[in-house]
Amino acid sequence: MELLHHAFYDRDTVTVARDLLGKLLIRELDGETLIGRITETEAYVGPVDKACHAYGGRRTPRTEPLFAPPGTAYVYLIYGMYHCLNFVTEGEGIPCAVLLRGLEPVQGGETMARLRFGSSLSRMTPYQRRNFLNGPGKVCQAFAIDRSLNRADLTRSPLYLGDDGFSPPSIRIGTRIGIDYAQEAAAFPWRFYV
Repeated sequence: MELLHHAFYDRDTVTVARDLLGKLLIRELDGETLIGRITETEAYVGPVDKACHAYGGRRTPRTEPLFAPPGTAYVYLIYGMYHCLNFVTEGEGIPCAVLLRGLEPVQGGETMARLRFGSSLSRMTPYQRRNFLNGPGKVCQAFAIDRSLNRADLTRSPLYLGDDGFSPPSIRIGTRIGIDYAQEAAAFPWRFYV
């Protein structure tokens, strides 16, 4: 497996969002390595995107990580309870990122199930299996990702991405989820999934 370096993220955000499909999210946690294959992403391009937290260059303590170098983690809290992981892209000072929306487990599924549901994989209900890692908050819960990882360098432990050569057989494109407020940006086809 090859580690994704800063150069991977230092490109057009929409391209990075698409290219992340099939890559591996790796989380080292208490002596265990959790690995998930990326199945869904969304691009957020601050200079032109009313759905981006830093649209038009808006800089606040919350959005400051979006202006960091490419390959930085931007982790924020929504609804006061769910964390979301984003990968900062493009050049430093340009507020762009890719939201991680979904994964499929590759390694460490038992730990993910315990973190998500407090039970083992074998005790998960059919509903829990269908909704295991299919949302940004669910992914962060299963991988123990919270604000302590905000601004983390995504090219080293404890949170990084890798490429094992897998390429998705097909990629679907759609509009992003939950951003109806973003006017014309709500229609941008910047969600990618397999």
